[in-house]
Amino acid sequence: MAQLRREALRVFKKLHRTRQFVFQGDERTLEAGRREINEHFRKNRNEKNEDEIKKMIALAKDVDKELRTSVIQAVQEKEGVYQLRITEETTRLDNVVFNPDAIIEGLKPSGRKERTSGGCCGGQMSSKETINPNKVRSN
Repeated sequence: MAQLRREALRVFKKLHRTRQFVFQGDERTLEAGRREINEHFRKNRNEKNEDEIKKMIALAKDVDKELRTSVIQAVQEKEGVYQLRITEETTRLDNVVFNPDAIIEGLKPSGRKERTSGGCCGGQMSSKETINPNKVRSN
């Protein structure tokens, strides 16, 4: 348990260092991040279940990685012009031009059945039929 406590303290400090690095110069976000980290760790301070503690430590490590690799700080220099702060750890992906007519192989329909004929019920009701909510029909 003492080792888990040390690990939790280590990841707590690392999250704060990451917060300072990722949001440097943005006092409002730095303060909000500080409060959020402290609140979550304070809320779970008395947790005794080792498996739960390990899960929370893993989550904190994932959050740290996500902050370091996915958050890009942007500062507006003038109307419509922003200066981006991209670090060595920032994940860079290839840009792919969007093609609205692309057909993606291997995808199955979303589970809906295709209509064989018009109407909301696949053509099983005629347009003259009305639905009586008080009358239940069983097949």
